[in-house]
Amino acid sequence: MKLTLKEVPELKVIETSNQEYAKKVQNGTSNKSKKLIQGPTVEMWSLDNGARCVSVFMKEAPITCIDFWCKAGSSFEKKGEEGMAHFLEHMIFKGTNQLKEGEFDLKIEALGGASNAATGLDDVHFYVLVPSENVEQAVQLLTHLVLSPSINHKAFNLERDVVLEEIAQSNDQPEDQIFEIFLENCWEEHPYGRRILGNPKSLRNITPNSLRKFHRNFYRANNITLSIAGEIPSNIKEIINNTELSKLTSQQNLEAGETLSKQLIFCSGHKEIEIRRLESARILMAWPIPPASDQMKIMGYDIATTILGEGRRSRLVHKLREELQIVESIDVDITALEQGGIVILEACCIESNLREVEDEINKILKDSFNNPPSEKELKRACQLVQNSLCFGLELPSQVASLAGVQALWSRNQPLLKPLEYVSTWSSNLLTKNIFNHLKPELGFTLLAKPKGKN
Repeated sequence: MKLTLKEVPELKVIETSNQEYAKKVQNGTSNKSKKLIQGPTVEMWSLDNGARCVSVFMKEAPITCIDFWCKAGSSFEKKGEEGMAHFLEHMIFKGTNQLKEGEFDLKIEALGGASNAATGLDDVHFYVLVPSENVEQAVQLLTHLVLSPSINHKAFNLERDVVLEEIAQSNDQPEDQIFEIFLENCWEEHPYGRRILGNPKSLRNITPNSLRKFHRNFYRANNITLSIAGEIPSNIKEIINNTELSKLTSQQNLEAGETLSKQLIFCSGHKEIEIRRLESARILMAWPIPPASDQMKIMGYDIATTILGEGRRSRLVHKLREELQIVESIDVDITALEQGGIVILEACCIESNLREVEDEINKILKDSFNNPPSEKELKRACQLVQNSLCFGLELPSQVASLAGVQALWSRNQPLLKPLEYVSTWSSNLLTKNIFNHLKPELGFTLLAKPKGKN
């Protein structure tokens, strides 16, 4: 449900007990949901300075994931600082006073591991995958790297050029242009409506000192969660207590940026644009959803969007792609965010079909309110949502990620707690509380056409 900036290929791992549960859910052979619903056991604790720690033991997993989460996403940037959170992510990998540039990667690779990071709107995370016997060294290396970046001028100037090139490449992609315009219109005047990469002007105004200030301001103990999943040493608490994380200050943020001071207001409406080099026309539609903390409602939207757009039997796919054959593709997804998320519907078609596609989508959305899901539709959607939740926790990296972000935002609960909410959604409840909010007039619609094509 929650989108991230980067996706990285995972190392293959053998099955865990959680995978066995997922298979039972998929096959419909498990009726003991109350007993099995928790999945892997999560242990949470806090260091003296307020930093949170999470461990999830996964027996026989050949790799362990160490995932460092921080409330320092792009929405914490002030106006004019766009791109700072992402730029800082880059600079952190440029080394510390003890680790030369590239030395961290070499050391992790020598341990048989790999590393990466991702910056989101709400948070940023850095993670490593290592064999279980090398967890202690990896924890020491990762916490040192993230908490003690040197941010020297030479590396800063070189890496800024790298990020500027990344922005230029994004600007050159028609799909990226459309999505940027789309979010800007949905969330006017809020950091959620700004792109994570920033823009050339803001990047050129960033200095090494402003990056260091952002790091000091937000990479504080009370903003951090360290999550570990896999085969974990029995002395993991002692290991973490001997890292730089335990010595970190717990002072409050000096500057809260804009994310906490600006109310998230969704802007409904309709807009048409033309984009050069766009291969197919696009229809993007969006509706606001509650914050990620309202997990029962999030599950409701997950079920509803599955009924609308998941698989060939879903309402939108069946009508527009299978029956009428007027779209190349159509998808409906949700993005859960801490201040309030969004449902996004995207359809691709030839330009001559654009109006017909929009009309048919609007008809189906209105019909979904007037004609509640059948028992068969609801059962199928709930099953798919359950499968997605369970199979999304097969790998240590997936478990560490979910456990980390849940703890970071103070959602102290079993990993599969949302499964309990799935069965609470009846057809009538979905119609009244979800489909009622997915009417075309309540959303924002963007029509994107290829520019210069007849």
